[in-house]
Amino acid sequence: MMKVDAIKEGVVLDHIQAGKGLAILEAIEIKGTNHPVVLMIRAISQSMGRKDIIKIDGRFNLNLNMLGLLDPNMTVNYIEEGRVVKKTKISLPEKVEGLLDCKNPRCIVSSDRHATSSFTLVDREKRIYQCDFCGERIKI
Repeated sequence: MMKVDAIKEGVVLDHIQAGKGLAILEAIEIKGTNHPVVLMIRAISQSMGRKDIIKIDGRFNLNLNMLGLLDPNMTVNYIEEGRVVKKTKISLPEKVEGLLDCKNPRCIVSSDRHATSSFTLVDREKRIYQCDFCGERIKI
């Protein structure tokens, strides 16, 4: 059994689908900080079989919408004074701004570099979003 010390203040991303931890770690852009980070890949889980876990020691802001797009089943645990003070269950966001790219070359977002993309979830089960500007649908 592998042991990783508890953190005093920070966040723990738990219940990450096995194998997605590294992509999530890269997406949250932790590289430019001095925060100690632990990435456990394919840890044993009673409910999931295998899972990934990310522990970040220190205050760190997370984009929950981005996390929801990457793995809508993860849990974010906020740690203060060595204890979980808040748990947030991530899900697919209803509205996403600036995180997805419209594939329609005639969409204003594709042609105007100052325009920010905006998508609305239209089918949760199939993970389909629709561009708020042109109606183009994308599956994530």
